Amino acid sequence: MNIVVTGSIAYDYLMTFPGRFAEHILPEQLHHISLSFLVDEMRRQRGGCAANIAYNLALLGERPRLMGTVGQDFGEYRAWLEQHGVDTSLTRDEPDLFTASFFVNTDQDGNQIASFYTGAMARARDLSFHNLEADQIDLATISPNDPEAMVKYAAECRELSIPYLYDPSQQIIRLSSEDLRGGLAGCDLLVVNEYEFEMLREKTGFTPEEIQAAPARACVVTRGAEGTRIWAEETAYDIPPVPPQRTGDPTGVGDAFRAGLIKGLALGLPWDLVGRMGALAATYTLEQPGSQSHHYTPAEFVARYREHFDDEGMLDALLVSEEE
Repeated sequence: MNIVVTGSIAYDYLMTFPGRFAEHILPEQLHHISLSFLVDEMRRQRGGCAANIAYNLALLGERPRLMGTVGQDFGEYRAWLEQHGVDTSLTRDEPDLFTASFFVNTDQDGNQIASFYTGAMARARDLSFHNLEADQIDLATISPNDPEAMVKYAAECRELSIPYLYDPSQQIIRLSSEDLRGGLAGCDLLVVNEYEFEMLREKTGFTPEEIQAAPARACVVTRGAEGTRIWAEETAYDIPPVPPQRTGDPTGVGDAFRAGLIKGLALGLPWDLVGRMGALAATYTLEQPGSQSHHYTPAEFVARYREHFDDEGMLDALLVSEEE
């Protein structure tokens, strides 16, 4: 499948707080919050929504093209992605800037407080799908990125008839209601989490039913430990989570889910199986510290899938694609 993945490419600075944020937030003082959390641990990891999606797609046997802008410190990261099967030919260096950076603090309950430094990502708006062979692209992903770039890419995909997965998630706050409605109206797939779905509903003024019906193929809402719900072909599919063997860090879990979902669609599998592939891909990430710390072969993925679900032999298609 010819997949172009757009979105953030960043370094993640992951911190762990040994308590609960909720215990330190005073409801009567929400109008002027001033908080500082002493963390026990900090790690720098490779991350960014687009890079995470691309990495997980590569694990599943795809060769996705990563489209974005990066800084002078990206050399080692580029080599890592190429080594693991990601095509970075559409990833442009900005020598005068640093790669975007994501700073996130996670508490004992898995709640997160995060900040994002744009860096070289601000120039993603200068890239264009018009410079690609649009008729050769099977799917584009529009994940959190420079807001202007997200609006531009969605408009170009509509203009060029490129099917796209719309994932506004963290940038719902920054995108206007008009931009969000436009992104929804032309998308093939919408993938957000439960909270983001409600934010989308509030900001666009759409009803839940209108949001569910907007994508041409499916609306997908992830719900953490409660699993995922997929609305497709006039049917609602409830997808259970895959229990982790251990819990590492939730950063990048949603990106991995999207990769599993896309790979299932690339194989032409039914929605319930596609959703379960996303769930398993997400669990692999959850079990490790960092969004690209895990590794598996397609054969290992299939074997573990079959420990939890019956695919009636359909995932043999993933093994065939690995051999090819």
